[in-house]
Amino acid sequence: MYSEKIYSLGEFALESMLMEVACFPSFGLVSPVSKGAHEDMDYFTFIKSTASLQKYMLKIANRAFSPDGLEVIFKDCRQLGIEAEKEMFKKTKGINTHKGMIFVLGIVVIAAAKTLYENKEFHSIQENIRFMTKGLVGSELKTLEKKTNLTHGERVFLEYGITGIRGEVESGLPVIFDYALPAYDDLTFSNAGDNERLLHTLITIMAHCDDTTILHRHDIDILKEVQDICKNLLKKGSLLNKELLVEIYELDKKFSKKRISPGGCADLLAVTVFLSLIKKEFYNSL
Repeated sequence: MYSEKIYSLGEFALESMLMEVACFPSFGLVSPVSKGAHEDMDYFTFIKSTASLQKYMLKIANRAFSPDGLEVIFKDCRQLGIEAEKEMFKKTKGINTHKGMIFVLGIVVIAAAKTLYENKEFHSIQENIRFMTKGLVGSELKTLEKKTNLTHGERVFLEYGITGIRGEVESGLPVIFDYALPAYDDLTFSNAGDNERLLHTLITIMAHCDDTTILHRHDIDILKEVQDICKNLLKKGSLLNKELLVEIYELDKKFSKKRISPGGCADLLAVTVFLSLIKKEFYNSL
């Protein structure tokens, strides 16, 4: 029998994944009204995939809500992540909708569950993320020269030296804690709708994230162009400005046509929502 805190973590994980795919216009990502830059998936593919992952997020939260050390918990939960991937591919008939999400959101669920179990402060979540992933880049990316069948992230590391989501989690997800969470919880949007908050946060993440999903299809110049576009959007003011929203709609069309899809940023957006829900529920804070 799961505790109420574990059920809450499972609920927040599900909500955060659904909120991410609900955001529109989303710069080539799948949304309720667009396939974005993708031909093999749509909004309904994501709904099915998300539903299949809820039980695994609950299992991960339950395993981490424990007196055991984070090293042991992380090892056990990586096996749960492998099982979650298999379930995802079964549900989507082989389409990769959430592989990156399973990894990064799973890590944050572990860190949050352990923090809540030990009755520690919110900042301990970031400390737990760093602790359990220490050395991850060195152990998984530094010896790839002889490996065959490389993942997207591994190929990007060999070509550009960008450590991707592994490096991001090992650093404690600074893009989220330093930029995305403050953006999502910005009181400027307290009277705005959920979509405005999500869009503002997505743009903030895209301005600062070295997204290896973009590099999988394109090159470093396109990644830098995407970052510059988003930095300029943030300088132009509030997204409540209708003229700015029109510009973003046009950018979504442009990104979709050029097959630019910031999938790594989408994963970080979901994690941001997850952490914000935890702050509000367990720390009475926005």
